[in-house]
Amino acid sequence: MKTWGGRFTEQIDAVFERFNNSFGIDQRLILEDIEGSAAYANALAKAGILSQEELKQIGKGLAEIKKRVEKEPEWLARQSEEDVHSFVEARLVESIGDAGFKLHTGRSRNDQVAVDTRLYLKRAIIHAQVQLKSLNRELLNLAKSHQDVVIPGYTHLRKAQPILFAHYLLAYFEMFQRDHDRLEDCFRRTDVMPLGSGALAGNGFPIDRELLRIELGFSQLTRNSLDAVSDRDYQVDFVSAASLVMVHLSRLAEDLILYSAPEFGFVELSDAVTSGSSIMPQKKNPDSLELIRGKSARVIGNLTSFLSLLKGLPLAYNKDLQEDKELLFDTLDTLTDCLLVAQVVIRTMKIDRSAASRAVQGDFMNATDLADYLVRKGLAFRRAHELVGKIVLHCESRSIQLQELSLTEYQKFSSLFGDDVFIALSLENSVGARSVAGGTAPARVAEALEQAERSLGKGGVPLG
Repeated sequence: MKTWGGRFTEQIDAVFERFNNSFGIDQRLILEDIEGSAAYANALAKAGILSQEELKQIGKGLAEIKKRVEKEPEWLARQSEEDVHSFVEARLVESIGDAGFKLHTGRSRNDQVAVDTRLYLKRAIIHAQVQLKSLNRELLNLAKSHQDVVIPGYTHLRKAQPILFAHYLLAYFEMFQRDHDRLEDCFRRTDVMPLGSGALAGNGFPIDRELLRIELGFSQLTRNSLDAVSDRDYQVDFVSAASLVMVHLSRLAEDLILYSAPEFGFVELSDAVTSGSSIMPQKKNPDSLELIRGKSARVIGNLTSFLSLLKGLPLAYNKDLQEDKELLFDTLDTLTDCLLVAQVVIRTMKIDRSAASRAVQGDFMNATDLADYLVRKGLAFRRAHELVGKIVLHCESRSIQLQELSLTEYQKFSSLFGDDVFIALSLENSVGARSVAGGTAPARVAEALEQAERSLGKGGVPLG
C-alpha cells in the first residue's frame, strides 16, 4: 500500500513507478531510519500520542526489522518498496498491526530522510577521517625509515633542488592532515538535528525536539523548518571535501606513477598493486595509481552534479533531491576504496636508494647554492643569479657539472670564489642549508616527523 494513495483514483504507471522508486539506493539508510523512528516513537509517547503499550510494540517491531537486516542483508535486495521509509513502515505494520500506522504522526519523509542522511553521514565522516589517519600513518612510517634518502625536488617537472625523501612524503602528510581537519568542520555542520520539522512548516504536535536531539546524539537543532528539509549543504560540504582529498590522492598517484617508471626509478611498486599486460610479458603497470587518478574525476564530477542539482530549486523539498543520495554514496564508496588502496601502495612500496642517489648528482641542482654562496660573499642576489647562469651555460658547453669546474676556472668568473666553493656545492650543504622552519634540512625534517607523530595522536571528531 502506498503511503500517499488516498487522493488518487488511477493506478500508477509501471514505468513511472520504477522511475520514481528509490529503495534500491536509499535502503542503505535503513539502520538510521530505524534509529530515527525509535527516537521519534519516544517523542510521540512523551507528547501523549502513543500509549506505553503502543510504544513498546513499535520498539519491538523496529528491533525485529533491524535484527533481520543485520542477520540477512540479502533480504533487502528482494524488496521493491518506494523508498526505505515506506519499507520500514510496511514491515512494522505487518509485524505489529495498526499501531505501526501511528508512527508517522506529524512526521514527513522530508524530515525523515534529512535526519537519516545526517546520521549516516556523521558516521561516514568519522570513517573517512580514520582512513586518512591510517594513510598518514603509512606515509609517516615510510618517511621515518628513509630519513637519509635524498631525491630531486621538481618544479615544472624539471629537477630543481635536492630534498629529503621524508620531506617529500611529509608534504602529502600535510595535505591529508588538512583534509582530516576539513572533514571535522564538515562534521560540525552535519551534526544538526532536523527531525520534527515536518514536511516544511514544522510539526503540528507537541514533539520535544530537544529530546530527539539528545537521543539521536546531535549537538544542535535546525532553526528553520523550511531550511531543515531542503538543506543539502552539509552533503555538498562533504563531497567538496572528498573532492579535495581525491585531488591530493591523484597528485600523489601521479608522482608515484612517474617515480616508479624506469626513467625515474626512485620507487618500486609491489606486485600486490600492479598488473601486467595481456600481450607484453615484461610490463608491470601501476593500475592501482592510475585508477585512483581516474576516480578523482568521478568524485569531482559528483560535486559538479550536486551543485547543479541544487542551483535552481525553490523552497522547500523537491523530488530532485532524491538524486542526492546516489552522488553522496558514490562519493563515499569511491573515497573509501581509494584511501584503502593508497595505504596498500605506500605500505608495500620499496625505495631504490641507488637510483635516488644517481638522480641527485647532476642537472645543476646545486646552482642556487652557488648563487647563495656568492651572496654570502657580498654580491647582490640578482648579480649572483646572472653570473651563475653564465657559469651553468659554460659547464653545459663542456658537458660537466658545477662541482667539476676547477677553482681557477671559477675565479675567471669572479674573484669572490675560494676553496670553500666546493663545500657549498656539496649535496650535504645543498640539503642542510635549507634549515628554516619547514625546510628540507635533516634537523628540520626530524622535527617535522616528531610533530607529525604527535598530530596523529590528537583527536578531532570523537570516535565511537
